[in-house]
Amino acid sequence: MKLLAFETSTEACSVALWLDGDVRERFELAPRRHAELSLPWAEELLAQAGVKRRELDAVALGRGPGAFTGVRLAIALAQGVALALDVPVIPVSTLAVLALRAQPLAGGAGPQRVLSAIDARMGEIYTAAYELRDGEPFALDAEAVLAPDAAQLPGNETDWLGVGTGFAAADGALRQRLGARFAAIDAEALPHAADLARLAAAAYARGETVAPERIEPAYLRNNVALTIAEQAALRARSS
Repeated sequence: MKLLAFETSTEACSVALWLDGDVRERFELAPRRHAELSLPWAEELLAQAGVKRRELDAVALGRGPGAFTGVRLAIALAQGVALALDVPVIPVSTLAVLALRAQPLAGGAGPQRVLSAIDARMGEIYTAAYELRDGEPFALDAEAVLAPDAAQLPGNETDWLGVGTGFAAADGALRQRLGARFAAIDAEALPHAADLARLAAAAYARGETVAPERIEPAYLRNNVALTIAEQAALRARSS
């Protein structure tokens, strides 16, 4: 199975090519350059692997939550490629993709509890809790956008792993509030298209694909920006 994956939901831009279990990736911290880099990287990966576009079986994307423009770009890229090739798409949660970054932090075998958190700006984070079983994340709660000091962890365990820029947001408020329940935290972790490709390949094998025109982004926010008055009120509450 051959699959192309785009992850552009954060300041990191990454593209990956899955070839029957082998994964190749381009990844770079490249704010505001996602549109410039994504398609050339995809063409480069295909050329290096000797794979023609028409040989692709599906296209995967990180469907958010994340930056509004980044999520829209991933959808546009996936739709454009999939429609041109008449193949399905596989949308995957960016928070689930990020959860796989916890695997290097895990000290032992067996299931691992992970909290993924992405800085959502405007004093909030995107977050969701997962349990990693055999390298696949299973959701323990729903994705949410909230203030770091409102985040909760399911259960009472104290061996959680934390990944994502949400742990550094708001002067590390999330770490300060719940840090005692974490065995390890990587506050610099960002989602990778290679991890997205792995999850998408498993989803493809289960038949979890959609038509390109049916991709649904996960924004979580009703409004993508605060008004000037809302920004002023937020600053006043934070001071």
